[in-house]
Amino acid sequence: MAILDLSTLLENLQPVLDPDEYVFCTVNGDLTHYLSLKPLATFVEEEGLTLILTKPQAQSLGVCADPTFKRITLSVYSSLEAVGLTAVVASALAKEGISANVIAAYHHDHVFVPIKQANHAMQVLINLNNFK
Repeated sequence: MAILDLSTLLENLQPVLDPDEYVFCTVNGDLTHYLSLKPLATFVEEEGLTLILTKPQAQSLGVCADPTFKRITLSVYSSLEAVGLTAVVASALAKEGISANVIAAYHHDHVFVPIKQANHAMQVLINLNNFK
């Protein structure tokens, strides 16, 4: 069952660092042209289609391969209606000078951080279970 309570979410955050490297790319055309790549996520904006791809996938397209990010999945089953989780996570990382691109999916939140700061970001998130 999805959790709404912020304290409970933080106590059960359980961040997991994905071994893959990801890039955010913007491309022209319809999503159907890129489905064979199996993008991790997509978003349609007025300026173009954003794809989140592994670095090798992006390189195969000849599109942006920088900057590179690591994905940290917050394993707690967070409700899409929970209030404050994204703010606490982003604020904690910002205090350490770490950018955070947060995507909420149905079951979990996913935080994309610069590859060179991924281990530091993990420590910050692990320590959030002490947040009051």
